[in-house]
Amino acid sequence: MPASPSDTLPTPSAAATPADIIYPPGDFYSDEPPLETHLHLQQLMLLLKCLDWLWRDRADYFAAGNLTIYYSPNQRKSEDFRGPDFFVVLGTEKRPRKSWTVWEENGQYPHVIVELLSESTATTDRGLKKQIYQDIFRPPDYFWFDPNTLEFQGFHLLDGEYEPLEPNEQGWLWSKQLGLHLGIHENVLRFFTPEGKLVPTPEERNEKLAAKLRELGVDPDAVE
Repeated sequence: MPASPSDTLPTPSAAATPADIIYPPGDFYSDEPPLETHLHLQQLMLLLKCLDWLWRDRADYFAAGNLTIYYSPNQRKSEDFRGPDFFVVLGTEKRPRKSWTVWEENGQYPHVIVELLSESTATTDRGLKKQIYQDIFRPPDYFWFDPNTLEFQGFHLLDGEYEPLEPNEQGWLWSKQLGLHLGIHENVLRFFTPEGKLVPTPEERNEKLAAKLRELGVDPDAVE
């Protein structure tokens, strides 16, 4: 993702707020530019689609991609904002949002963030954004993945600092927050269950069911 206009690490103000100030509504529209390539867009949609399918019976999370997070201590849209490529907030209401506005969400920040690297954003994602996420957002799990080079790395917040996650034998990284592994499968980033099963897209799930029906001699197109 292209870096936001503010490229310095913000320091929240500790000054008291006058009681007579009336803040504007916090339901701001997202202000993120389009993803850089079709490959990045496909990867983002894949993560969202798989997690939403897996958690289709849950109503206690919010997952989004390329959506602005506003976190100004002064509750202003014009300062202190970032747009992670993919993020998940747990313990919140599952409903559509124009953006994620921290002061309208009980001060909650994402629990998991994934950035999709590109030539123009990799330095920021590995440096400035990682620092902001570590020191301000504080998501316990932070990952980055490059859809072109397949560079993949993850971190877990430990004692206030990001420590690299160790991959398992398959090269997957564990997200304690999601209760899932993240790993590369057929050159894209996917979710895997604790048992090591690939989390499918709805289309993949339907294809698998159709194949099973054919094995049983049933035409899936004839099943209503």
